[in-house]
Amino acid sequence: MKASYTYHDGLQTDRLITRFLTPQDIPLWAAFFKDKEAIEFLSTFGFNSNLNMSTYWIEKQLLRYKENRYGLQALIHKKTKAFIGQCGLITQEIDGILEVEVGYHIIKKYWGQGYAPEAARCFIDYAFTNNIASSVISVIDINNTKSQRVAAKNGLVKEKQTTWAYHNVYVYRIGKEQWQCKKQH
Repeated sequence: MKASYTYHDGLQTDRLITRFLTPQDIPLWAAFFKDKEAIEFLSTFGFNSNLNMSTYWIEKQLLRYKENRYGLQALIHKKTKAFIGQCGLITQEIDGILEVEVGYHIIKKYWGQGYAPEAARCFIDYAFTNNIASSVISVIDINNTKSQRVAAKNGLVKEKQTTWAYHNVYVYRIGKEQWQCKKQH
């Protein structure tokens, strides 16, 4: 894996632009934690306040940026400027191996509009175009069928089931060669 000093924001898709998170995003992201369905497969980090969960989450991304471990970025709708969620690359240790994951979380009112696959595809493209990793994974709770569909839409294939952060998860993966084949079609 390349050092993440090459990690940029300002990535664009047809509808979205990314930017690094800031502490000013904490109140916006706290709304995400209010929806029980949106966070059904996430840890609450031991907090019972939406604001505390959001603060912890955003501070974790800021630390990832600082420590060159990538991090989730804000997804901003180009036309409306609405903060619709987060997506980005994250380094994760899975079964003792350091991997690059594409993670995505969309605020519920924006579900079903194709933003998660669009944003994830952008970051997968970024990882391979910049030679950050030879493969990209998504770690998804075995019951989270919505995220599994997002992974499959982007060509990631279910590789294995394991335990990660006290959750039973599937690891989905796409290699650079598979990505290149997908891009040519």
